[in-house]
Parts: sequence; C-alpha cells; structure tokens
Amino acid sequence: MDNLLEGLASPIVLAGDDTHAYRDPTAVYHEGVLHFYSTLVRTEEEAKLYWYTIHTSSADLQRWSAPTPITPRGQHLNYSSPGSVVRVGNEWVMCLQTYPIPGHAIDRPLCWANNNARLFLMRSSDLVHWDEPELLKVKGVGVAVEDMGRMIDPYLVEDKDESGKWWCFYKQNGASYSCSHDLNAWTYSGRTDSGENVCVLIEDDEYVMFHSPENGIGTMRSADLVNWRDAGFTTLGQHDWPWAETRLTAGFVLDLRRVPEFGAYVMLFHGSGPGREKTTWNICTNCHIGIAWSSDLTTWDWPGGE
Repeated sequence: MDNLLEGLASPIVLAGDDTHAYRDPTAVYHEGVLHFYSTLVRTEEEAKLYWYTIHTSSADLQRWSAPTPITPRGQHLNYSSPGSVVRVGNEWVMCLQTYPIPGHAIDRPLCWANNNARLFLMRSSDLVHWDEPELLKVKGVGVAVEDMGRMIDPYLVEDKDESGKWWCFYKQNGASYSCSHDLNAWTYSGRTDSGENVCVLIEDDEYVMFHSPENGIGTMRSADLVNWRDAGFTTLGQHDWPWAETRLTAGFVLDLRRVPEFGAYVMLFHGSGPGREKTTWNICTNCHIGIAWSSDLTTWDWPGGE
C-alpha cells in the first residue's frame, strides 16, 4: 500500500492568503479518512476579522473537502484553536476556545483576545456535524465564569493509568491541567512551565508534551504530570520556508504508526510569514498549515526535507 506522506510535494497542506489564515491544527483518523480541524481567521466586510473553527477531510492528502466553518460567527466569541478530538462512549468530543477581539480589523494594529477567552466542548456523531459549544469549567463547577480567568488552547487526553479519567491541559499560568471522570465536573490539579498550544501523547508509560515557546516546538516528558524534563526542540525546515519565517508553532502530533498509509507519528503545525516581525498581516492572514512526520518523536522529516 502506498505511503501517503511520501506522495506529498510540499510541506504545506492548507495554504492561507491575504484574506485567510489557517492556524492551530488538530486531526483524527477514522475509517480511512483524515478529519482535519483548525482555526480560520477570515477577513470579511469592512475589513473585519472573524475567527472560526473549520473542518476539512481527505483520504489521500491530495484532495481535500472545502474548508467549512463548524462554529458560529461573532467577534465576541471567535471559536477557535481546536485542541484534540477524542472518542468518549458513542460520540466524538472536541475541545476549543473562544478568542474575543471585538471590532478587530485587518487595517488596525495587531491585538490579542481579551480576558473573556474561555474553553468549550463540542460533540459529534460523525466528525462533520457538531453540536453547540458548551462551557468547560476546568477550574471547578462552583467557580463563576467571570472568576475563571483568561484561558486558551485546551487539549484533552485520557489518563495513562486510569480508563475514563480525562485530563484537560490549557494555557493559563504556563500549562495548567484539570481532571474529570465525566467531562462535566472538573478539578483543578496543577500547572507546569511551558509554551502554548499544548499537545500530550502517551508513549513508553510517559506523558509526552509538545508545546510552543516564542518560536518552534518544544517537547517535555513526565511520568506523573508533576515532574517534567526537556526532551527536545525543533523548528523543522523553517530556515528554508519564507511562509513560516515569522513563527512556526502549534504542533499537534497524531500517532499513525500502525496505519499502513502513514506508518509514522504525523505532526501538523502552522507557519506564518513573511517577515520577522509579527503584524496583523502575518498573524491574521497568510498563515499556513504544514506537515511533518517522525518514527521516534525526535527526528522529523517533511516533503523536500533532508
């Protein structure tokens, strides 16, 4: 069976342009189809910028369905940054954030979400159609929404030792994490120093965390979620990619080693550029989703890589 990764001509799998930015990717492989989700920042009427979570899919990494928003429109919400898609019982569950920037437009200075950014869950039976977002109260059911603090970039992963126990990592005071047995009642459990866009896998009875510092993708490992050690850092082929020279970030890793069409860990990430300085034009437009792969989570390859 042909390896789909070897057939790729470019590391860019979803290209942005002057009115579109694709950021913060995640994916799940199911029944021969890679379902892909990411942030879409789109320039609309009056040059205003709207953030969405989009879905697209492909069976061969060559032909993709049209990227389609699965979240509602509104700058006061800006649902975005899907972290992971997991199977819970008979449904799929996705975590994501809001990223409110009321009044933001392409001709205004670059700015970030206000303090109302919060975390949410969405549920689906088919990975295409999703229910309305529901608030994720990771600080505890008794904590009022206004007291939760600004939080972004959630990621769900099942406990490596206890089936049915879920961890949610999110960016607040480094990487904070909470646990739940039903995805409803959460207990805040701790934090660790890290960058943003956390992705957590389990390998060799350890948690492997990918995170994004100011540039590039770092790796840390832990057996207990408390004691973490550095385990690597990469900027992939950034030095040869003008489309990622501003920043390469938001690495999401999917274990597809046992899928013959892939046979590797697959990393999706986003790159922004051109230019070394962050501006609205290379953060809210001209962001692209790239792909790389590895057999050991340490050495990475990509189309045209050495």
